[in-house]
Amino acid sequence: MKLRITVEGVVYDVDVEVLDGGVSSVSAAPAAIPAAAPPPPAPAPAPVPATAPAPGTATAPPSAASVPPAKGVDGVKEVKSPIGGNVLSVAVKPGDAVELNDKLLVLEAMKMESDVSAPVSGVVREVCVKVGDAVATGHVLVCLE
Repeated sequence: MKLRITVEGVVYDVDVEVLDGGVSSVSAAPAAIPAAAPPPPAPAPAPVPATAPAPGTATAPPSAASVPPAKGVDGVKEVKSPIGGNVLSVAVKPGDAVELNDKLLVLEAMKMESDVSAPVSGVVREVCVKVGDAVATGHVLVCLE
């Protein structure tokens, strides 16, 4: 018996032979499939400036890690959940001063605990969750000012 099977986009023609006692023997070979289109060409590199600034006058652009997160309305920074899960513990309350990378709370997802840390220094304006709350990715957890 012949079968055609597709596995992860690859088509196989398969011969299945039923032997005595109900045991099967299978042989497979990739079927002839049309060649895929070639990938698009890579974009051209950015042009190099004609003149370089004098040594010591130019600075490298700041890395993403060194740029503080954008503030929300009225200078409030919303700390959002990086993952969906349950709030396991809350380490801060409104009025608490926090420094960059201080632990705000702990989330649990799939039996793993994840600390949520302050992305900036500031004062806790509001804690928007409590222990046991289920949160989705992007849910506001804490507001800092």
